[in-house]
Amino acid sequence: MKRRNFVQSSMLAGASLLSTGVLNAATLTGCADPAGVATTAADKPFNLNYGIHDGMFKNHAGDNFVEQIKFAYDKGFRSIEDNGMSHRTEDEQKKIGDTLAKLGMAMGVFVQPGLGNDSNMLASGKADQVEKFIASCKQAVEIAKRINSKLVTVVPGDFVRNLPIGIQTGNVIEAIKKGTAILEPHGVIMVLEPLSDNPDLFLRTPDQAYAICKAVGSPSCKILYDMYHVQRNQGNIIPTLDLVYDEIGYYQIGDNPGRKEPGTGEVNYKNIFKHIYNKGYRGVLGMEHGTAGQGKEGELALIKAYREADSFM
Repeated sequence: MKRRNFVQSSMLAGASLLSTGVLNAATLTGCADPAGVATTAADKPFNLNYGIHDGMFKNHAGDNFVEQIKFAYDKGFRSIEDNGMSHRTEDEQKKIGDTLAKLGMAMGVFVQPGLGNDSNMLASGKADQVEKFIASCKQAVEIAKRINSKLVTVVPGDFVRNLPIGIQTGNVIEAIKKGTAILEPHGVIMVLEPLSDNPDLFLRTPDQAYAICKAVGSPSCKILYDMYHVQRNQGNIIPTLDLVYDEIGYYQIGDNPGRKEPGTGEVNYKNIFKHIYNKGYRGVLGMEHGTAGQGKEGELALIKAYREADSFM
C-alpha cells in the first residue's frame, strides 16, 4: 500500500492516530465534546490535543488511572499516553480502552513491550536482539487492539563501540523493516524516539531518525519528536521540526531544564504549539514530563500552564 494512503486510512480508523497534518480537527474524535455535555470556558477542549500521563492528576482523582482520565476530561484534555501500558493486565488495558471510547478520547503512544532505552541492541545486528524485537512487535499489535491504539514508541537501544556507524545504521534499518512487516497489516505505527539521556544511545537526533524512516520506506515507521530531548541535544526546535516534518508521527512535551510543564523552563511552547497547529497537526501531543508544583495546587498550576501555552489563537 502507498505510504500516504496507508497513513490516511489508519488515522480514519481510530481517533488515536497522529500524523503530519493529514488528520483534521473534525476527524479526530477527541477534539469535540459529546452532544449534550456543557463545559465552562476554563474547561473547554484545548486547541491542540494534549495527552496526560498516569499520576498527573492523582491528588485530585486518586491513584486509579481511569478516574484520572475522567478528571482530565472534565478539565478539557482529550487524550492520554501511557508508557507502561504493556505492563498492565489485560483487564486494566480493556478498562482504559473502554473509558477512552466512552468519553471520545484518543490514545497516544505506549512503549513497545520488552524493550528498554538501553536494553535492546538493534545496532549490533545480533540475531537474538532482532528476534526479541520481532516478538515485541507481535505483542504490541495485541495490546494496541485492546486499547484502540495505533502508536508504539521504539528506541533502538545503545551505540555499539566496535562497529562503524554506517554498519550500525544498516543493522537498525534492517531490524525495523522486519518489525514494520508485522505492524503494517494492522495499521500500527512505531515512532522512533531520539533521546538525550546519555551518549551511549544510538538514536539521538531527528535528522538521524529521518534518514532511517526514509530507508525503511514503510508507513509504519515514523519519528517521535520529543521536544524536551531535541532541546537538550541540539535546540533549534522549530527549524528542525520543519526539516523532518513529513516523517513526524507524534510529539512529546517537556520543558528544559527540569522536564516539567510548559512555562517552567527555557522553551517557548506557545510559539511551538502555534507552529504545529498552523502546519495542520491534530494528533496527540504527549505530556511526558513531571509537575513542578506539589499536591492539588501543583496539578492546577499544570492545567493553567497548558491553558497559557495553548492560548495562541
